Amino acid sequence: MFYRRAGIRHTRYQDERQLFPLAFDRGLILTVLAVLLAAPILFDRLWLTGYLLPWLIWTSAALGLNLLMGWAGQIHLGYGAVMGIGAYTGVHLVRFGVPLEIAMIAGGIMSAGIGTVFGAAALRMKGIYLAMATLAMQFIVDFVISHNAAISGGTLATLQVPSVRFLGVPLTSDWATYYFALFVCFVITLFMLNVKRTSFGRALAALREKDYAAQILGVSTFRYKLMAFWVSSFIGGVVGTVLAVAYLRAVSPDQFHLELSIQILAMIIVGGLGSVLGPFFGTALILFAPIVLNNMLGSVAATFGLDLPIDMRAHLPLLAYGLLVIGFLLYEPLGLAKLYANFRNYMLVWPFRHAQR
Repeated sequence: MFYRRAGIRHTRYQDERQLFPLAFDRGLILTVLAVLLAAPILFDRLWLTGYLLPWLIWTSAALGLNLLMGWAGQIHLGYGAVMGIGAYTGVHLVRFGVPLEIAMIAGGIMSAGIGTVFGAAALRMKGIYLAMATLAMQFIVDFVISHNAAISGGTLATLQVPSVRFLGVPLTSDWATYYFALFVCFVITLFMLNVKRTSFGRALAALREKDYAAQILGVSTFRYKLMAFWVSSFIGGVVGTVLAVAYLRAVSPDQFHLELSIQILAMIIVGGLGSVLGPFFGTALILFAPIVLNNMLGSVAATFGLDLPIDMRAHLPLLAYGLLVIGFLLYEPLGLAKLYANFRNYMLVWPFRHAQR
């Protein structure tokens, strides 16, 4: 069918190292990229700033956490705090007149430094104990940000983000902020696609499977666990700055609580741990499923003339959404990316079912 290929007959190393060896995959990627580039023309303002912009930003954050949890197998329940550190660092720097490009990198470095300090606990802990250590990071960072007036201005204070430029373009219009978020998401996605082909990515995979076996094979668990926390936290800090500048436009302590960490964690679990495609699917499901279910319930009630109480209208979509997430965890724990991979593998050999691979 569309995916089919007749054997593997590479004659050059460049062909073997392609990210997308199938022509159909390359065409699909280019089509999606073209739609995203033309989105400001194709869609109205609600779709652009209400759906696509948060989807790109949250997907970028989920990709960063997926490097740590999906590639290195290290549990992290405090990623919202990592993004908060980057957001406050970036916002303070741009308020002092520092260019946004430098503020983003500084936010990433600040998040990476603090995240690595807490991540050092991974050298002695694993599993639920490491989860509790990162959860403690979330609460400690929340407390420091909320009760330090020099950082947040106080528990109920809000810091406004001034007008900024990125590569000389003022981020004042919806188009500019959308393309800014799209550029950051594209760079992070490209990095994630390539990292698993490097020695760093292969070392993280070895740590994820059996860390003591990796140590026997010569992989330094000390070095690579710290590197995983550093890179993941750096991405989280950069995305935190992007979130504050391009979407929130103002930061307050309640935006980076535990709920944000749990939300991003759910995105990568439902989407697929260790997959680059998974965070895109998982973010779309977590962000938009409640909205779609609420609209569907409203349409059904209007069609059949049902007079549903407001409380039921508010909670039934959340109930269905929770059941949907539980269903994925029970029947496809590898997430939506695995469902797509199953379909793709089937179409590779269709109609010969016996040759699935």
